[in-house]
Amino acid sequence: MKANEANWDARAPVHLASQFYGVGSKEAEYWFAAHEWDDLGDVAGRDVVHLQCHLGVETVAFARRGARTVGLDFSAESLRNARRIAEGMALDVDYVHSNVYDAVAALGGRTFDVVYTGKGALCYLPDLTAWAQVVADLLRPGGFVYVVEFHPLLNALGTTPHEKQELLLRYDYQEGRGVWERDATFTYTDGPRLTGATVSYEWRHGLGAVHNALVGAGLRVELLRETEEIPWPRWQDMVTTPSGWWRLPAARPRVPLLFTMRARKSAHSER
Repeated sequence: MKANEANWDARAPVHLASQFYGVGSKEAEYWFAAHEWDDLGDVAGRDVVHLQCHLGVETVAFARRGARTVGLDFSAESLRNARRIAEGMALDVDYVHSNVYDAVAALGGRTFDVVYTGKGALCYLPDLTAWAQVVADLLRPGGFVYVVEFHPLLNALGTTPHEKQELLLRYDYQEGRGVWERDATFTYTDGPRLTGATVSYEWRHGLGAVHNALVGAGLRVELLRETEEIPWPRWQDMVTTPSGWWRLPAARPRVPLLFTMRARKSAHSER
């Protein structure tokens, strides 16, 4: 986790300047599929915490819609830039520096109507059971967590090295082989090389693992969607959609690339 924290500190200035994130040019709502707002409902006047918020490009969308919004991340450099972004938009967002596993203490025992965790976050967590308990402790009775993540199948697929690239199952879908170490001088965005901390660690989590962790923490899963669009072109033959997102061309098999899951805490819970 310390190595990942250093790696994301190094990523923050690269990502801030990237066309991928498009800070200052892309609307905050770009990072949300249309069905997310349908699933989330009206957030005006509600307390929302965004875990693993990075630069806060999604976090500010909640504030724009009238939510009392908190963003939490373990990267101090990410949060420094997130605060500048929110201030530039004249939005009141409270950013808290903390490892997600320490979020309950870092937030002073506050509870929320909505816990949101966005795309590309869970793979950096070694223990989903502990994560789900943190989520449950952050929710007030009747509140819900909304998980939006890249589908495990997306992470399991890879292209062949040939000129005509074909998608094959090249990586694990299921967890079980432990941590995956990456040493990369470039991130998933455009931009310059990383300087300094280039090593990061990821863990595979299947769809069932996410579901069972939330259920095990006492939450009731009430919605699961698997969808075909993602907000950037993972593979070179992907095509744009009317939303501005990307999907595989019609000639390819239809496979899920993103999933969303909503799980609710009982309205009769003591905490």
